[in-house]
Amino acid sequence: MLQPIQTYSDTMQPKVHWEQVYSSKATNTVSWFQEHAETSLQMIQACSVSLGAAIIDVGGGASTLVDDLLKKGYSNLSVLDISAAALHAAQVRLGGNAGAVTWIEADITKSKLPPHAYDVWHDRAAFHFLTDADDRHAYVEAVLRTVKPGGHVIVATFAEDGPTQCSGLPVMRYGTDQLSGEFGEQFILAAHAKEAHHTPFGTIQQFTYCHFRIAT
Repeated sequence: MLQPIQTYSDTMQPKVHWEQVYSSKATNTVSWFQEHAETSLQMIQACSVSLGAAIIDVGGGASTLVDDLLKKGYSNLSVLDISAAALHAAQVRLGGNAGAVTWIEADITKSKLPPHAYDVWHDRAAFHFLTDADDRHAYVEAVLRTVKPGGHVIVATFAEDGPTQCSGLPVMRYGTDQLSGEFGEQFILAAHAKEAHHTPFGTIQQFTYCHFRIAT
């Protein structure tokens, strides 16, 4: 039996867009699909947290990252996405293992997640959709509110030479310095990486990954 999806907030137009995307396309045909999220998995493992550490994948939707984290033995996992259809697709794919994951349907810029609940915050390709400065500020405030002091924050966005839009929406592009600047002095850069993502239809998208520690 699938675990119920928690809902923390109502959302408007962005939710409509993403519900349509995940209701009309196979999850392995969208441009951001990865059979295995290898860079993300490596960065999470490099955090050296326990297998029982609380990890949240923000904008995780139908990503396969949660599958590989479960296979590695991580046992306190949450996946948050604005789209219920995306979360449902991941649940169906996981089958009986879906009950081991907490599923949260929410807009991260408006949600009220529990304070200091997570040891690791991961986001691949959600933050770069926040083209409004107020939304980016709300996102950073959500991280500071919900990640434990000393916790880990892994964020991946399109790089400076990445696409200018995705799924028909405009995006922001970042280098390491620019992404660090968005998050501020309370986020200590621990590691960074570049990734050339090969899309299902044969194009290449450049990504910037940053791993921060929250100042204590």
